[in-house]
Amino acid sequence: MFKPSFALAALALAAVSPTFAQTSTEPAAAAAAQSPWAFSANIGLFSDYRFRGISQTDRKPALQGGFDLAHSSGLYAGNWNSNVDSALFNGANLEMDFYGGYKHAFDGGFGLDLGVIYYYYPNSGSSPVGSTRIDNTELYIGASYGPVSLKYNYAVSDFFGTPDSSGSSYLDAGFAYDLGHNFGLVAHYGYQWLRGGAVVTQIDGSTANNISDWKLGLTYTIDGWVIGLAYVATNRDLTGGTAALTNRNISGNTAVASVTKTF
Repeated sequence: MFKPSFALAALALAAVSPTFAQTSTEPAAAAAAQSPWAFSANIGLFSDYRFRGISQTDRKPALQGGFDLAHSSGLYAGNWNSNVDSALFNGANLEMDFYGGYKHAFDGGFGLDLGVIYYYYPNSGSSPVGSTRIDNTELYIGASYGPVSLKYNYAVSDFFGTPDSSGSSYLDAGFAYDLGHNFGLVAHYGYQWLRGGAVVTQIDGSTANNISDWKLGLTYTIDGWVIGLAYVATNRDLTGGTAALTNRNISGNTAVASVTKTF
C-alpha cells in the first residue's frame, strides 16, 4: 500500500543540507503518517477470465490488474482491466471497469458497501463495422459479516448493449475463510436476472432469462502472492465470440488457476 509522502522530499533536502533537514523531516513524516488517502494496485494472471460464470477470453488466459484510491471517510474509486475475446465484444480486446463508492465497517464486524461501476470496452462496435457498441452501468449495494458477503448489482443502462434490458440484476453471495497455514477457502454463488431483450440462448437453441453460476476454490499465500485454484460452473451451455465458430461451450464446468498480488 502506498500513501502520499512528503518524507521523500525531506530526505532529498537532507542530502544537500543536513541542518535544514533536522527541522523539516519529522513534521513531514508525521504529516505523511496522518494522510487520509491510501493507494493500492493489483495484478493477476488467470487461466481463464470467467465473468458470472461465462468465459470472456474464449477459455484462454487473462492478464488483469487495477488501481484503487481510498479515503479514511470511506469513499473510494478505482479502475480494473482485463484482456477479452474481441469477437465476443464486437472488436474490443480490452475491458476497463471504472467504479466508485462508499464503504463503512460497523462495530461488531458488519460492513456496508455502496457504489456504481461502469464496464467499458474500447473499440467495441468496430468489428464488424456498425455492430452494437457494448458497455454497461450498474449500481450496487453489498454487505458483509465475518466470512460471509452478499452483493446486489442493478443495471441502470441497457445490459451490455442489449436493447431494452435495463433493470437486469445480479445477486452475488460469497464466502471466504482462513484455514490457517496460509491456506484459504473461497466459495461463491451468483444468480443473474435478465430483462427485456437480454436473454441467454443455449447451444441447443433453447432460451432463458436467467443464469446461475458458482465457484469453489482454495488459495495459498506466499510472500504476498496469492495462488488460487477454483472450480467454476453454470447451469447453462452457452457459446459466443470466437467459440461460436466451432459451437464450443464458454460457460461449461472448468478449473481456473490464478496468481495475484496486491501492492
